[in-house]
Amino acid sequence: MTLALRARLERAIVARLRDAPDGRPKREQIAPLLREALVAERAVVPSGEMRALERWFDDKLFGLGELAPLLRDERVSEVMVNGTRGVWVEREGLLERTGIRFSDPEEILTLIERLVAPLGRRIDHADPLVDARLPDGSRVHAVIPPIALAGPVLTIRRFSSRPLAPDDLVRLGTASETTVAYLVEAVRARRSILVSGGTSSGKTTTLNALAFAIGAEERIVTIEDSAELRLPQANVVSLETRPPSVEGLGAIDVRTLLRNALRMRPDRILVGEVRGGEALDMLQAMNTGHRGSLTTAHANGPYHALMRLETMALMAGVDIPLAAVREQIGHGIDLIVHQERDAAGRRRIVEVAELQGCAEGSYALRTVDP
Repeated sequence: MTLALRARLERAIVARLRDAPDGRPKREQIAPLLREALVAERAVVPSGEMRALERWFDDKLFGLGELAPLLRDERVSEVMVNGTRGVWVEREGLLERTGIRFSDPEEILTLIERLVAPLGRRIDHADPLVDARLPDGSRVHAVIPPIALAGPVLTIRRFSSRPLAPDDLVRLGTASETTVAYLVEAVRARRSILVSGGTSSGKTTTLNALAFAIGAEERIVTIEDSAELRLPQANVVSLETRPPSVEGLGAIDVRTLLRNALRMRPDRILVGEVRGGEALDMLQAMNTGHRGSLTTAHANGPYHALMRLETMALMAGVDIPLAAVREQIGHGIDLIVHQERDAAGRRRIVEVAELQGCAEGSYALRTVDP
């Protein structure tokens, strides 16, 4: 089918959709309208291609257009639209440029609005940033001018349809069988674990897999900015932060959720990621009867992860001496699992370190070699 014919079919379908009786065009109208347009054009499409053509128009008029096939590819974990300069994806751990390119920034704005409008969110020149979660758990982040200088930028981090279990970490080469067995036993023994690593190193995936080892009889509360953790246990309470409203009111952050979680009688608390003052609340929970809790943090290594934890705890705005923070870290954290993504795109656990305490302002770490 030529591009000219496809363009004429699109114009015909759009014109008919605008004439919808209730003013609300529906996706179900595409198939019959496409057939009418083909008859008017005296064009014949083989039955095997008709379904693909219907899907193309559905994506174009109601979905995510040319991005839709990328999001249907199970190997793609992230889609990045850099304005009109091109579209990149992360496929099987490696970044690659696609052949897709938007010529008009308005096309990208339309896609962003289709993503965030059903979620009750908006993006415009007065509020040019949006961070949201799709119904399937995928995360969407968009930035538009005047903040984004080269046009609208859209990033979609896909949510895996099946959460990984500990055995999957071995299958994917993330860790050896003995390392995974050691970590599973540590979770069952209620040892508190901090998973560290860089961006997109697989921290949340590993956290989710390790949480599978928590006993079914325990009550778990998860706290995240965007809910990604999916656990098989029945007694799980999932909490998610809320951004401020258009008026700048009603925001609920991780610290607020953590404090409320303590009133929910949790056996374990899982914080998707600590980024600020909530680190102090997390440490206090680990030191006051919630052993075996799990969290993640951005860091370049186990020791650096503890130093960052110090800094974040001091950001809580509480007048607490550094020595007291270090003591809480020394007694609260048992293991640091550090993860990296190598040049081939594989996400691997490169070190498991046991925290043996803090003395004279220095942390005593012992690398575990299960």
